[in-house]
Amino acid sequence: MTITAAADGSALGNPGPAGWAWFIDENTWRAGGWPHGTNNMGELKAVLDLLESTAHRPEEPLRVLCDSQYVINSITKWMPGWKKKGWKKRDGKPVLNVELMKALDAAMAGRDVRFEWVKGHAGHELNEAADVRARAVATAFQAGRPIPEGPGFDGAAPARAVPLPEPQGRVGEDEQEPAEDRHDPDLLSELLAHEQRLARGLTPEQEVEQHERRLLDPAVRRDPRRAAELLHEDFHQVAGTGRWLDRRAALEALAAEAETGPYDLDVLARRRLGGTAVQLVYRLTASSRTTVRSSTWVRQDARNELGPWQLLLHQTTPES
Repeated sequence: MTITAAADGSALGNPGPAGWAWFIDENTWRAGGWPHGTNNMGELKAVLDLLESTAHRPEEPLRVLCDSQYVINSITKWMPGWKKKGWKKRDGKPVLNVELMKALDAAMAGRDVRFEWVKGHAGHELNEAADVRARAVATAFQAGRPIPEGPGFDGAAPARAVPLPEPQGRVGEDEQEPAEDRHDPDLLSELLAHEQRLARGLTPEQEVEQHERRLLDPAVRRDPRRAAELLHEDFHQVAGTGRWLDRRAALEALAAEAETGPYDLDVLARRRLGGTAVQLVYRLTASSRTTVRSSTWVRQDARNELGPWQLLLHQTTPES
């Protein structure tokens, strides 16, 4: 009987808090991760752990569903050539994630394994189940919560630890993962977040106001990673001085302008701009200085009306 499983990885920030998971059914799945890793590391480790977790059933063919062509190509196309060259790429540089690659090579020996590419975030049941579990681990590492490891595969031997290299945010020329395989945003985690929002009874306008207040928190403004999570990749800002700032300059300005004292935020208007955008206009008084501010928040993925919010455009005007 063929064992069919999906394997997936996730990294917040890539590199950043990272998770991996494989999923067969609700009673047979496993997940893990690291405080700091890459998406590719998670993808590879998910397949490795799946191979090791099913090693006691070598007579059964294994069908691995994977949304990463990087993983599939690494194992089925590139690995033999890398081994012949002493685990070097065609340009002579070391193979990325080489310890994971070596462990995968050993785990594949003698196994009947068929890889099948599936499109990520397209509603494939097993892929989505693995995806949400991988992201849950990454999120748990980020928040300092216990890691949801899952029940594993019945009868499997304990997994062995694999030494991991320093996370590498990019992959080489012959290891490039297609853009559509990358994992931000993550549909299933967004659905879970939506369920949490519904449980709290928040409207999109209220969510946006919470995010705006979070962005005013000095601890967030001084932490580039936390602040960057709230800013859209195309974020721009019109500062109170009239300067036009891109995302990088805005992050630097946020840290420099972090208010340490109390402030008063008076919401003047909240406007829903379709299903995936909200404009928030408010008056902010801090350090005896009053400004009127306008923020346009959009869904991280404009196609997904359940996704998280990010700030796309912000304007500050000093009040006369």
